[in-house]
Amino acid sequence: MDTNTEALDDLPDAVAAAAFRRLVRHLRHRHDAQNIDLMGLAGFCRNCLADWIIDAGFEGDKLAARELIHGMPQDEWKATRQSPATQEQLARMEASLAKNAQD
Repeated sequence: MDTNTEALDDLPDAVAAAAFRRLVRHLRHRHDAQNIDLMGLAGFCRNCLADWIIDAGFEGDKLAARELIHGMPQDEWKATRQSPATQEQLARMEASLAKNAQD
């Protein structure tokens, strides 16, 4: 295990949780940052965060997890915050996701 991973694992859970909550609140505020653009740049989005909290032990289902992350039901998010993806955005997302296979 590299030292950077060890340092991250040693981060107190309360500090990590506070940073996670701040990230989620930031993403709720910055709804102009579309999920497709987040996927194209970083290989993850709000929906990924919802999946990750399920993987970490969240007892709700996928829709409940997405509502928790989005701050509203997913259908409402899509109707009020999400714009249609362009072919360029989809291509960037696919290229970015290919990099995730290394994780």
